[in-house]
Amino acid sequence: MGIFSRFTDIINSNLNSLLDKAEDPEKMVRLIIQEMEDTLVEVRSSSAKTIAEKKDLQRALNRLNDEVTDWQSKAELALSKEREDLARAALVEREKAAEQVNAVETDIAHLDEHINKLQHEVAQLQEKLADAKARQKSMLMRQKTVASRLDVKKTLHSEKLNDAMHKFERYEQKIDSMEAQVESYDLGKKTLKDEFAELAAQDKIDNELAALKAKVVSKKDSKAD
Repeated sequence: MGIFSRFTDIINSNLNSLLDKAEDPEKMVRLIIQEMEDTLVEVRSSSAKTIAEKKDLQRALNRLNDEVTDWQSKAELALSKEREDLARAALVEREKAAEQVNAVETDIAHLDEHINKLQHEVAQLQEKLADAKARQKSMLMRQKTVASRLDVKKTLHSEKLNDAMHKFERYEQKIDSMEAQVESYDLGKKTLKDEFAELAAQDKIDNELAALKAKVVSKKDSKAD
């Protein structure tokens, strides 16, 4: 496939359509980017040669225009010297040079048209290349994210994780059992703090009982009067 045929295929291609048909979109994007970059290198090289060719034609055109001017001057000089034969010959040469000028100008016009089309197509290709690179970056980011999520999912569903959680539960149960044993040893034992609390409570009850007795006696005395 020639460079310009491949170049046109890439310009006219639809990235979405290519990716939809691809079994491996990431691989397809890599290939598209590589193809575009290779084509850009070739097109720029070809453009440089075309521009150099135009410059050569422009220099040739300048020389031919100088020849036309020169033969015109020689024809006028010959006539001024009454050498019509030489004037006629100079005019013939001037016409030859003028025809060459027209031909070269036509070639330059064709080259300008070709260069303009290339510049437009290169701009299109660069736009598609930027799009492909953006898609590649997005795919890589999505791939990393999905890979991380997949690792987490695998870990969450791993038997090793389940076994570890069961072990934690068994360890917790053992600790609970040990704590219960410690608490059982303290059952029925009074601390110094507990004994003082009981004394304080007993004093309170005694005081309340004495007050109640005094109240009852007071009521009886009132009735007797």
